Amino acid sequence: VPRDRRVTVVERMDVDGQVVTALDKESVRSAARALKDEAVDAVAICFVHSYANPVHEEEAKTIVREELPDAYLTVSHELLPQVRLYDRISSSVLNSYVGPILARYLKSLTKKLADSGFSGVLLIMQSNGGVATPETTEAKPVMTLLSGPAGGPVAGITFAGAQGYKDCITVDMGGTSFDAALVQDGVPLLRSEGWINRQRLALPMLDIHTIGAGGGSIGWIDDGGLLRMGPQSAGADPGPACYGHGGTLPTCSDANLVLGYLNADFFLGGRMKLDMDAAYQAIDTHVAKPLGLSVEDAAAGMFQVMNVNMAAGIREITTRRGIDPREFPLVVAGGAGPIHGALIAEEMEIPIVLVPKESSIFCAGGMLRSDLKHSYVRTYHTVLSRAELPPILLAYRQLEKHGSRILADEGVHELGRVKVEFGADMRYLGQHNEITFDFDIIKLEQDGLDYLADAFHSEHDRLFGYSLRGTPTDLEIVNLRVTAIGLTDKPGMQKMAQADPDSAGYRKGTRPVYIPEDRSFHHVNVYDGERMVYGNMVAGPAIIEQITTSTLVPPGYNMVVDSVGTFCLYKKEIEHTYLRRVMG
Repeated sequence: VPRDRRVTVVERMDVDGQVVTALDKESVRSAARALKDEAVDAVAICFVHSYANPVHEEEAKTIVREELPDAYLTVSHELLPQVRLYDRISSSVLNSYVGPILARYLKSLTKKLADSGFSGVLLIMQSNGGVATPETTEAKPVMTLLSGPAGGPVAGITFAGAQGYKDCITVDMGGTSFDAALVQDGVPLLRSEGWINRQRLALPMLDIHTIGAGGGSIGWIDDGGLLRMGPQSAGADPGPACYGHGGTLPTCSDANLVLGYLNADFFLGGRMKLDMDAAYQAIDTHVAKPLGLSVEDAAAGMFQVMNVNMAAGIREITTRRGIDPREFPLVVAGGAGPIHGALIAEEMEIPIVLVPKESSIFCAGGMLRSDLKHSYVRTYHTVLSRAELPPILLAYRQLEKHGSRILADEGVHELGRVKVEFGADMRYLGQHNEITFDFDIIKLEQDGLDYLADAFHSEHDRLFGYSLRGTPTDLEIVNLRVTAIGLTDKPGMQKMAQADPDSAGYRKGTRPVYIPEDRSFHHVNVYDGERMVYGNMVAGPAIIEQITTSTLVPPGYNMVVDSVGTFCLYKKEIEHTYLRRVMG
């Protein structure tokens, strides 16, 4: 927001919601008219401590509506009624920034769908992993920021769940980025805050770690003479050199082509021929010659650096939080992901890699399986030893009622389709940052605040390896959280009939492929992944080709197709136990 469009008004509320200085309505009207003279199309209202008492923001809202009836308006206590002024201001500004753009888009989309005779239900993906109707989305458009990869974890647990897993790591590698997320007990992990282009967003979102690593990531030599990959990307235009659209810089896709992981004649099922010579030239000029390597060795180096970068991305959501990634299957998606998936798993010592046949449209598949979801937060700042249970329960039930009303407006009326989750932000007295955790509201009602304290201690111990349970240290409640979920109808997982494990009939031939373990090329079998069915097995090393992606099965892995068509790569030493899980 330009400095001259940040206007102040006279008012002050204290931390307890008591009026210190009454709102000067004329200062609000004057500010609104000044913005009107600037022809603004969006406004955000944010007052100090409005989370404790919103009356001044409500009065200002009425005046701004009178003066700027056509402007998109965000009022901070409606969007984010919680402490920390900067977080609330930044989130409100982001909401108003994207509000007019998204509102116009949704109105245009719904009209075009109606004119086309669309009779279904349009739902919009949110960054918290749920979906919402266009009407709800228009009120909180900021919830769509970072929603692009949010369908991935939902899809991941769907495919992993077909084999009975409740936990998984999902990774999605496309053209420019690599997204990693964790699912535990069937639920993708959430975080309550994040950043978008250095702008603070303090609303619930899936905890997805993103790095600049994709098929278009550019290889370059830094000032110290070390090979780097990304985060710069060749993008879609001109794209990798091998695309033949004018790109001259070496990318991950160029390296994959040189190493034999991509088929120059079968990219997009043969509809696009890749330029091997251009890939060679780009790698030779910018990587091989500066490092004194052959083109093949330079390409292998690029491939290895990419895998190490992506493994580091997975460590951010696992080992750095005390979680052992070896205990989770790795669900790999994206057009580029299946080439790298098993090598990333090797780096992380993960024994099982799942590649859904729909990996290139992974997030879209997850969106179709997402529930309606609305997240609410309310600041309730108190020391636990002085807190009283009835007002806390009342606040929770008010948030629950509001969420249920929104779901009812979206067409979810049946009790069996409504699910409500309760959480809190708490910390030890003296700590600056709080932690968010979920709990059972029924147990809170039955056991009182001791149950809430015990739940906090347990979560703190899980995250950091210790708690202060049994010490005189008091606890602070900062925020109360409620998530209202409306269960949606989901497309079924079509199961295949079990077939002969022999995959010889789907073999397309062989081609030279670089094997990292040997640091040399070998002729390996290439299979038609589009035709493979439940029970088909492949011994690594091998390549499984599909129209939109290719899967590399390294020498240390075998592959079996499960009942929903997922390519399941597993370490050869666990074959006996793993096949019992897949084949039943």
